[in-house]
Formats: sequence, C-alpha cells, structure tokens
Amino acid sequence: MGKIRQLLTENSFSTLFIKYKQIIYYIFFGVVSTIVNILTFWICNSLLNINYLIANVISWITAVFCAYITNKLWVFESRGKSREENIYEAIQFYIFRLISLGMDMACMYIMIDILQIKEIIAKIVANVVVVVANYIFSKLIIFKKRQEKNEN
Repeated sequence: MGKIRQLLTENSFSTLFIKYKQIIYYIFFGVVSTIVNILTFWICNSLLNINYLIANVISWITAVFCAYITNKLWVFESRGKSREENIYEAIQFYIFRLISLGMDMACMYIMIDILQIKEIIAKIVANVVVVVANYIFSKLIIFKKRQEKNEN
C-alpha cells in the first residue's frame, strides 16, 4: 500500500504537470496556432474566395506569428535576453517555419491538385505533418542550443 501511495504522490497531477509543462504548453499552443491557421485559411479561401495557395500563405504568416509569441513567452520561457539574441532566435524560428511552410505547400498541392482532396481536409492533414515537423525543429534544433547554453 505504501508503494501505491508513493506512486500516487509522485505522479500527482501537479507533479506530472511540472515535469511535462513544456510539452503540455507546446501541445496546447500548437493547437491554438493550428486553429488560427485553419480558421484564417477558411476565412480567406471560403469567405473571401482567395486562391487556396495565397490563403495558405496568409494563414501561415498569421499562425507563425502566434506560434512565435506563445513559444517564446510560455513554452520555452525565453525572456531577458539581449537584442541580438532575440533577433537570432526569431530568425532561427522563422527559417525553420519557412521549411515547414514548404512542406505545408507541397502537401496542399499534392492532396488538392493531384489527389483531388477537398481543400479544408487537405489543410487539416497538412497541419498534422507541419505540427510534428515544427516540434522536432523546435525541440531538437532551435531551443536545444539555448538550453545547452543555459546549462553551462
């Protein structure tokens, strides 16, 4: 009984939240950015009749801005740095988001023009691919260097 109580205490919600805070926040704000992306795409494409590729770029710009702010302030708590460090971090973030934009555009083109999948369905599927890629980029490349630097 003592081991069960110890496990429950060690794995309480607050303990688990603290342990996995970064990934929980990344998922939460990733969902927020994805909703911003899809909603902006839908408004541009369906309501304003903007071509799906142009609507995709507009929705990408809006979502990346949302993702940068939320990742910087809440996910990775990247504050109190010099102007140069902030600029470098933002450039890295946007470069890797440009790579994922290329992935997004390729997915959209293949699914819509080649496979004849409905635009909004293609957008949702493409976003899943992009979210996974962005997590890998952020965790293993962009913010990993910062974390290692902070540990020294």
